[in-house]
Amino acid sequence: MLIRFWLWLGRVLVKSSLVLLVVGLGGWLLGEAYYGWKFSGPAPTEEVVPADEAAQTRAIIDDAIRIVEQHRDNTRVLRDAHAKAHGCVKAEVTVLPDIDSGLRAGVFAEPGKTWNAVMRLSNGNGFPQFDSAPDARGMAIKLLDVPGEKLMKSPTHANEQDFVMFNHPVFFVRDVAEYRQNFNAQANGEKVRAFFPGWDPRSWEVRHLIIALKTLAPAPDSPIDATYSSIAPYKLGLANIKYRVIPDPQSCPPYQLPEQNTALPNFLRNALYQQLSLDRVPACFAFQVQQQNAEHYMPIEDTSVEWDEAISPFVTVARIKVPAQDFDSREQNLACDNLSFNPWHGLAEHRPIGGINRLRKAVYEAVSAYRHERNGASDATRP
Repeated sequence: MLIRFWLWLGRVLVKSSLVLLVVGLGGWLLGEAYYGWKFSGPAPTEEVVPADEAAQTRAIIDDAIRIVEQHRDNTRVLRDAHAKAHGCVKAEVTVLPDIDSGLRAGVFAEPGKTWNAVMRLSNGNGFPQFDSAPDARGMAIKLLDVPGEKLMKSPTHANEQDFVMFNHPVFFVRDVAEYRQNFNAQANGEKVRAFFPGWDPRSWEVRHLIIALKTLAPAPDSPIDATYSSIAPYKLGLANIKYRVIPDPQSCPPYQLPEQNTALPNFLRNALYQQLSLDRVPACFAFQVQQQNAEHYMPIEDTSVEWDEAISPFVTVARIKVPAQDFDSREQNLACDNLSFNPWHGLAEHRPIGGINRLRKAVYEAVSAYRHERNGASDATRP
């Protein structure tokens, strides 16, 4: 009797597994076919602004203020995202001498030009946590002493050009409306509702949940080992582009980072300090851009869609060198904390485009002003 039961149970489990496999494979194939159809070209080359975007933006700012208050460190108000820095370091950004003529615009207009810059490397979470925790990682670059009229009229940032990135090619929301729904759920402590706002399966964002889970990746060995992407599109002169920064170790002296103790809460800062401050070895990156090909589905208003590199490959326009330096003093870390990065701090030739970038303009400015007012600190430009 017992043997017959186990044989029966085994047959049931095998059949159930086969059914689940077939259903799962069928669902995957249907999903591939659906998104292959949905994400077929062409794509608009101009921005399309929804009528309710301003109201959605105001609501997001309110939620962002709530989050920075929830995550404050005693009386000190932190950023609503990328609160924990691994360090702010000095860098040099040099335009390629042979940069393609069609990409010579803004800060890349002069071949061979070198800009002094500040680079902030960070974790993505709005609350400081151990570096070993799965998280996004961020890179922000601020070029200094950049002449010309800027998109934002703040005298504090009148001579700056900012580039803001994190280490995944796409974002887990498509537009401002979805960002509002997702962000509000997180602010209310309802993480499940961020991607499953109701019982109606048509409102579920399973694909975006998968993107979010991929974004929460294990930490790299060092913050300089990751690739950082703009996610949202920008102008480069007349072209629509996305940009990214990739490690470029062949442009620097060979270096092998000693094994780090990843159980330490700040091992990514330690790795950066080990290379730049103790071993005195510079780090190198390449700054690359990818142009929109509007004949294919490379949307401006949907940041959850990756532009296909097979159709439009990235092209290097500049080299970045982070020289050996000391960066981990109390004064420098405080100045780093007071730095404000905003993709709208810059020239019209690099104007951010798309809904998420329009949202950034308002939210970054509002949260930065609130944070500095609450902390009694001025908006710094250099560490």
